[in-house]
Amino acid sequence: MDVIAKMAGKKAVVIFSKSTCCMCHAIERLFYEQGASPEIHELDRELRGKEMEMALSRLGCSPAVPVVFIGGKFIGSANTVMTLHLNGCLKKLLKEAGAIWL
Repeated sequence: MDVIAKMAGKKAVVIFSKSTCCMCHAIERLFYEQGASPEIHELDRELRGKEMEMALSRLGCSPAVPVVFIGGKFIGSANTVMTLHLNGCLKKLLKEAGAIWL
């Protein structure tokens, strides 16, 4: 879990993903459309991807990806991110984390 925490704190937006996951691609695209440049870790291409996936699932995400961190804080999976976006709260979080300026 320490590895996840370190990775999650390296950039304003960090997404743990899989290269073959369509929902992961949709969430990544959402962040790009908001003007953010997330750091993306594709677990199926990471050396310790299986370990990281297990650690992320212990956070309560089901399925295990996508998992989003903003400002080093665990936000959640696609459902949480979409809810924040639809409520207008996602942009606020991105601004507070310094991921976007406008």
